[in-house]
Amino acid sequence: MSAATDIRTLLAAGNVVLGPMAGITEAPFRAICKRMGAGLTYTEMVSATGLHYNPDSRISLSLLTFAAEETPCAVQLFGADPAVMAEQAARIVERYGDDVALIDVNMGCPVSKVVAKGEGSALMRTPELAAEVVSAMVSAVSVPVTVKFRSGWDDVSVNAVEFGLAMEAAGASALTVHGRTREQFYKGKADWDVITRVKAAVAVPVLGSGDVFSADDAAAMLERTGVDAVMVARGAQGNPWIFAQCRALLDHGERLEPPGALERIEVALEHAAALVAFAGEERFARMRKHVGWYISGVPGATYVRARVNEVPSYAGLVALLAEYREWIESRGLI
Repeated sequence: MSAATDIRTLLAAGNVVLGPMAGITEAPFRAICKRMGAGLTYTEMVSATGLHYNPDSRISLSLLTFAAEETPCAVQLFGADPAVMAEQAARIVERYGDDVALIDVNMGCPVSKVVAKGEGSALMRTPELAAEVVSAMVSAVSVPVTVKFRSGWDDVSVNAVEFGLAMEAAGASALTVHGRTREQFYKGKADWDVITRVKAAVAVPVLGSGDVFSADDAAAMLERTGVDAVMVARGAQGNPWIFAQCRALLDHGERLEPPGALERIEVALEHAAALVAFAGEERFARMRKHVGWYISGVPGATYVRARVNEVPSYAGLVALLAEYREWIESRGLI
C-alpha cells in the first residue's frame, strides 16, 4: 500500500482533524479531542534543530509524548536543513514506531522568530529548499511525509498552487493549505478559493484549514473546496465538542446541541487533571487560557477568568472551578 493510499484511508476514517497549535495541543488536550471525534491529532510543532542538538531535551520529549487514546498520531516538525530534518524524522520513527501516523512539515508558521531562520512560512519564499527538505525526509522514513503551508507570503506572492505542486513532486503524500498569507497571520478572512485551486491541481490528498469554527463551517469547506479533510485549529480551543458536532452533521445530518455550562466546567476539570498528571503541578498555569476558552459565553465567565489568572496553584484552580460549578448549579444554569 502506498503512502498516499495510507493517507486516504486514514482521512476517510475521520475527515475532520485537530491541527497543531503551539502551546495548546499537548497530549492531554489531544486525547480529549480524539475522544470527541477528531479523526487524527497533530503534535505541537517540534524543532528538528532542537532535537538534533539536544535529543533528550525534556521539552522536546514532552512534545513527542502521545496519549494512548490518540495513537497513531501525526508529528509536526519544523526546520529548514534537509539533512537535519531527515535525520530527526528517521529518529522519531525509529523511537516511536507504529505510534506515528505521519510526519508533517510546518511550512506555515508565521511567527517572526521562526521565519527569521528561514523556517515555517519563510520556506514558501524558497520552494527549491522546501522541496529538498521534503525529498530528504521521504527518502529517510517509511511513514508518509506531509506538508502544511499557507496561501503565500503576502498578497502579491500567493503561490500555493505552484508550491503545492513542488511539494507533491518532492514526494509529499498529502498537503494542508491554510487560506491566509504569512502577512495576515490569523487576521482577516481565510481564502478558501486558494484551497480549492490547490486541490484541483494536485493528485495527493489535500486538507483545508482556516476559519472552521463550527460543524457547518466544516461541511461548507468540504463541499466548496472538495478537500479530503478539514483541519480544525482555533475552532477547537475550549471547544473539543466541535469534533462530535462535525461527525453528527457529516455522518447523520444531525445538529448536536452545544454543551451546557456544567459539561464545560467538568471537561475543563478533566483537562486540568490530565495536564498536571502529564506535565507536573508546576505547569498548571498552562490551563488558565484553556479555562477561559472553556467557559466563554457562560454566565459569570468574566469574573472567573479574572480569578483564574490569580490562582497560585493547581489546588486553587480546582477549588475555583468547583465553586463556579456550585454557583452555576444553584442558579439552574446547567
